[in-house]
Amino acid sequence: MKMKKALTLPIVSVLFAGMLAGCSGDSSSAGGSSSGDSDQVELKVFIGQPRFKEQYETYIDQFVAKQKEEEGRDVTVKLELPSVNEADELLKTRLASGDSPDVFALHAVNDIPVYDKAGYLEDLSNEPFVEKLYDTVSPAVTKDDRVLAVPLETLQWGYIYNKDLFKKHGVELPTTLEEMKAVVKKFEDAGVTPFINAYKDSYIPQLFLPLTVGALESTTDKGFVEKMNQDKASFAELKDDMFPIIDLVHEHGTDRPFEVGQDQGAAAFAAGEAAMWVQGPWMAESLMSTNPDFNFGVAPLPINDDPNATLINLGTSTSLAVSKQSEVKEVAKDFVNYVLDEQDSSEFYESLGFNPVSDVHTFEPYPWLVDSTKYVEEGKVYQDPLIPAAVKSASEKLMQSYYAGDASKKEVMEGLDQAWQEYNKLNK
Repeated sequence: MKMKKALTLPIVSVLFAGMLAGCSGDSSSAGGSSSGDSDQVELKVFIGQPRFKEQYETYIDQFVAKQKEEEGRDVTVKLELPSVNEADELLKTRLASGDSPDVFALHAVNDIPVYDKAGYLEDLSNEPFVEKLYDTVSPAVTKDDRVLAVPLETLQWGYIYNKDLFKKHGVELPTTLEEMKAVVKKFEDAGVTPFINAYKDSYIPQLFLPLTVGALESTTDKGFVEKMNQDKASFAELKDDMFPIIDLVHEHGTDRPFEVGQDQGAAAFAAGEAAMWVQGPWMAESLMSTNPDFNFGVAPLPINDDPNATLINLGTSTSLAVSKQSEVKEVAKDFVNYVLDEQDSSEFYESLGFNPVSDVHTFEPYPWLVDSTKYVEEGKVYQDPLIPAAVKSASEKLMQSYYAGDASKKEVMEGLDQAWQEYNKLNK
């Protein structure tokens, strides 16, 4: 399913554009009246994070009880948790066909511009949660001075590493590619596999795209993304700095990577089968459920021999939006406001292992979040680059093909250029 995403997304994008006029109005009056004021309401919630099923179900139960107590409503929540491989394509198809969830998760940086242009996002600017957001977080869910989602995950990531293995073998965190090569050699000499390789879930090899583009745009290739948006640049300009780290990880990782997805990778990593994994702290829950005593940290990934390019990726990803097509908008808005509830939200975010996004979050951050925050405080960060979602989707298939030996570096570069050019044509 995931391997076909690059082929199907342009079609869905066209549907998005074609539906713009029909979806731009307020659909709460569809069918005569909104059912948001009914005593019995069904709320459809769509979040592509099945690994957090227990946490979401618990919080939804609390919301249902709160609605009954405070509003006198009997709310039934239909929670849909598709796999990470299917969620993006499934949601876009559902929205384009008019079968929209009332509340759905999207990637703040990648998706809000596209979904907003298609007319699918309710303006939430006047909702109470907006005033609770940290100033550093709200820009990621804001477009044209309108707040369009409530953020769940703010990310500080590069790669995750096994602290105990690093300590046991006297290994320091590398700040350059040459130092990373030395780290790889030291682990291999000690009989430790350097990296977890897991390519079954195609989003994982794609992670190298924002990591390399973000670091290079912050140093030697400033303005690269904007030039790509204007068809004035090419990925060929980045080839010499993109592929060395990609190849190093691939050549010094665990076996049979195409048979290993995120869950199997997490289990292997938490069991100490490798020292590092190019992944983010969003895998914390899976790691800790496998090994509650697992001691891991978050560090910036070196991509070349410039230590100034070894930076943490800082961004906002999973966020919850309200559909303009929803016929229960009042309840849907109550739900996204409850996400930042002053009494219950802190425990909810802590259970997910997410960063605080608001003053209502009073929990003590997990150790791995403290690690990455130090880099942020030192200014060793870049904002997650605004790479179009269609380009990231294309990169998933391209990177899988590259790792399988079915595509050359040149073909990967040309494929990324083509995907970006097609995106530009659809968004002029």
